[in-house]
Amino acid sequence: MKSGLPGWLVDPPKTLEQLRQTPWHQLLSALAAVFLLFSVVGFLVDLSNGGTEPYLPVVTSAAYGGLVAVLWVVVVTRFPMYCIVPMAVFQFFSGTLGNQLVFWEEKIFRPRRVPAAEGLHFAVVAIMVLILLSYTCFVRYMRYAGKETFKLRNELQLAHAIQKTLVPVLDLRLPGFELYGISRPSEKVGGDLVDAVPLRDGDTVAYMADIAGHGLPAGILMGRLKTSALSALLDKTIDGDGPVTLSLLIVLLNVVLPEVKEAHMYATFTALRLNADGRVFYGMAASPPILHWSAAAQRVDCIEEAQFPLALLPVDTFGACELVVERGDLLLIATDGIIEVRSKKGPKPEVEFGVGSLQSLMRAHAEMPLPELAGTILKTVQDFGKQLDDQTLLLVRRTA
Repeated sequence: MKSGLPGWLVDPPKTLEQLRQTPWHQLLSALAAVFLLFSVVGFLVDLSNGGTEPYLPVVTSAAYGGLVAVLWVVVVTRFPMYCIVPMAVFQFFSGTLGNQLVFWEEKIFRPRRVPAAEGLHFAVVAIMVLILLSYTCFVRYMRYAGKETFKLRNELQLAHAIQKTLVPVLDLRLPGFELYGISRPSEKVGGDLVDAVPLRDGDTVAYMADIAGHGLPAGILMGRLKTSALSALLDKTIDGDGPVTLSLLIVLLNVVLPEVKEAHMYATFTALRLNADGRVFYGMAASPPILHWSAAAQRVDCIEEAQFPLALLPVDTFGACELVVERGDLLLIATDGIIEVRSKKGPKPEVEFGVGSLQSLMRAHAEMPLPELAGTILKTVQDFGKQLDDQTLLLVRRTA
């Protein structure tokens, strides 16, 4: 349900994510730095008034300004963004509240005014000390932030290495088929996977998976999915003719993956069985459609199946079907990272690349060698809009 509030009040800007995730014991250094820095304002006000204000109200005013600044940081980093609204209301009245606090203090303690020379000296020394202490606290916090940044960079490099190792470019010539698969990682490493496994009877299972999420967890789950699929297909954990192998494979993955993942993670999955006799079977789990270019009919068909994703629900049945593919026909499977690329060009604020654009590219370049066709598609997508997710393609052409 939409709240009607601006998006930035509901979802915090990404620049605040590090502060939001910082443990309290580490955040204390940043809060102390903010308190000390904004306390300087109280002494600057005393300087502007000639330095004759009593010490106690000046210190109280400085401390009050620092506490208000700390409260802002706590609200922004530890509460939903819509809490900024009541905080802004409080800020509007905070000056009056601070003046009232100083008034009560003067009424109770009756502090005396100080000579201007002493007051100015006191304010200058206090400002210098507060700035120095604030700088020290900021440096301490930045040391922690630097360690976290270094850790995150190492994690991304490790995830990139995992993806390059587990998802190499596929360029295969099979009996009756040629196959090409490629995955282009995004800046935030995800878990796209494209692979092909030769079976002992001479057939081949080619599949593509897309792990929901980014970073090292998605990369790890992608590796576990590949290991599970490879083990099941090579060790004959699953066996059967035609679509049976694909159905059993998807069911097995849906049973195994929930045991090795975080609760919110899942995967979409599309598998093709390419038989040596030219027959083709497919199975799908909540994945984007398979696009089928028919050389004889000169058209592109869109094949979709209403199935649940993997590793999310205890589904014990996933169907698989035969797909009639003739010589010269082309199959294309793309992940959401390609289909959902958005561009701000055109009549609307944002336009999605969409399945229709892929169909147009297939019709225009169906005769291209598969590596060149994949490169054309990825280049077109790159020119269309910014990449925000892994972009993966699986192309299969029947050659005999």
